Amino acid sequence: MDSLAQPIGPLAGVRVLDLTSVIMGPVCTQILADYGATVVKVEPPEGDVMRHAGAKRVAGMGAMFLHANQGKESVVLDLKEEASIARLREMLPTFDVLVHNVRPQAMRRLELDDESVRRLNPGLVYVELTGYADGGPMHGRAAYDDVIQAQTGLADLFARQTGGAPQYVPTLIADRVTGLTAAHATIAALFGRQHTGRGDTIRVSMFETIAAFVLGDHLGGASFEPAAGPMGYSRLLTPHRKPYRTRDGYIAAVVYNDKHWRAFFEAIGDLATFESDARFQTAAARAENYDGIYGYLSDVMATRTTDEWIALLERADVPHACVNRMEDLIDDAQLRAVGFFDERDCGDAGQRRIAARFRSPAAAHDLPSPAPKLGEPTQGQKL
Repeated sequence: MDSLAQPIGPLAGVRVLDLTSVIMGPVCTQILADYGATVVKVEPPEGDVMRHAGAKRVAGMGAMFLHANQGKESVVLDLKEEASIARLREMLPTFDVLVHNVRPQAMRRLELDDESVRRLNPGLVYVELTGYADGGPMHGRAAYDDVIQAQTGLADLFARQTGGAPQYVPTLIADRVTGLTAAHATIAALFGRQHTGRGDTIRVSMFETIAAFVLGDHLGGASFEPAAGPMGYSRLLTPHRKPYRTRDGYIAAVVYNDKHWRAFFEAIGDLATFESDARFQTAAARAENYDGIYGYLSDVMATRTTDEWIALLERADVPHACVNRMEDLIDDAQLRAVGFFDERDCGDAGQRRIAARFRSPAAAHDLPSPAPKLGEPTQGQKL
């Protein structure tokens, strides 16, 4: 492949050795690539398992892989072979960051743990992504998104809200939030290195990251000792917090602050209810009565059509939206207007459409390189 222009962005010049697979780690390193870093993805001879996941036009280039590996290069090394391990060690001094989601015990066995690697490259930022934090009884165990959603109480939130069974969020939220967390921790370590001249070890774990994510909303009364009440944020747990059924469909609406509530009641011609019912009038009162006030909205929304509500809420300046299907996002006017989708012809792989992410203002008109084929150095550089 012809050499492409050098990366542009705040991390241009930073070299990242990516020993990650599946979703969590690749999300982290793709964010670094989005910021301009050169990311070299090390894959086994059979490639990352996610190359086979999701829709595809050519083997080994599945949709799930495309959406987590854009802007990277690929090099094939079989870390079961000593020659490949030796090659990897030779490469290490040329990189600024190493990111992996290999089990820590396996990295120690390969002498690729942080202490061993830092003897080869003292300035390296070493990023270790795990299921569970070091020091706990589950450290070293494999973790998957579904398991982490269950362990952190995220699946149980659905049961609490609906009275039904626990459910998983139908996206890889644990993988992606952990990858995002690891990316900003890596950037912070690179910033710190500018001041100290030393590398650092960053350890980010799925279980602890998502536990913090959930408890940030729902630690509730347990935030205090002794407890000041039950755990859980009542606004998020009321069964009425969901798209409202209208006469002919559904709509999302958030009547949130004092201005919104007064405007809403004025719009429906019932200001008298607002002025006579203290539950609606202040943030403190609403916080004590989310079931009641959201239940009221649920009943009222059923009295008009979706189009009628959109017109009414627009005039009242109350936040609202249609309840889109995923398919609707492809032609969404907002996303189209801002150039959200990266679309290009990729030859035998056909036309690709990739959701855009960060682009440096300096590189606003430069598309990142597509996800690499197995063993493809997309920047045309020697590794």
